[in-house]
Amino acid sequence: MATIETEQHIAAAVDALQAADPRLVPLVAATGPLPLRRRADGFAGLVAIIVAQQLSRASADAIHARLVREIGPPTHRALASAPDATLRGVGLSRPKIATLRALAVAVADGSLDVTGLRDMADAEVSDTLCRVRGIGPWTAEIYLLSCLGRADVFPARDLALQEAARIGLGLAGRPDPDALLVEAEIWRPWRSVAAVLLWAYYRHVRGETGDAAREQGGAAA
Repeated sequence: MATIETEQHIAAAVDALQAADPRLVPLVAATGPLPLRRRADGFAGLVAIIVAQQLSRASADAIHARLVREIGPPTHRALASAPDATLRGVGLSRPKIATLRALAVAVADGSLDVTGLRDMADAEVSDTLCRVRGIGPWTAEIYLLSCLGRADVFPARDLALQEAARIGLGLAGRPDPDALLVEAEIWRPWRSVAAVLLWAYYRHVRGETGDAAREQGGAAA
């Protein structure tokens, strides 16, 4: 279970990616050095990912900040006891509220050991998280990539990745998840860093800053 822990790891992976796939060379030139974007793992990390689904980074950060102001650090107990009106008031949609409540219940009843995810293989982490109602493959993959730092995860359902690949790789159209996974095979064992590169390129072509841009454009789960 290789992980990306430092910006030096990212730089070495970018060099390997360019050697494996020269199509990425112009993307690297356009984006410059890639930052290490990591969230803390555990319950709070999952909450942050769920909050951020289909939102710009700025919007997600604002909602998350309001959530913390209202309920304090987002523990499973705090979320379980927060009224729906409070959660809607901070900007959470009904589906996200339902997912957060299901997550809180799973942690409370022991059916999800969030700490134990650190020691699981990627596929096992994904399978375990997807047993929680409302959590789908995209959320699990983003958790693996951004919270656990796994090196070879590629969330092909992510719309921003699909669009960045269409433009950056010169594809005839936006690839569907299966087609994008085929494109990504050459990027093993550094597909996570390839995803970070494509997100950075997506922001570049949209002329957006890192703070304002959509960090991920994935499905709602």
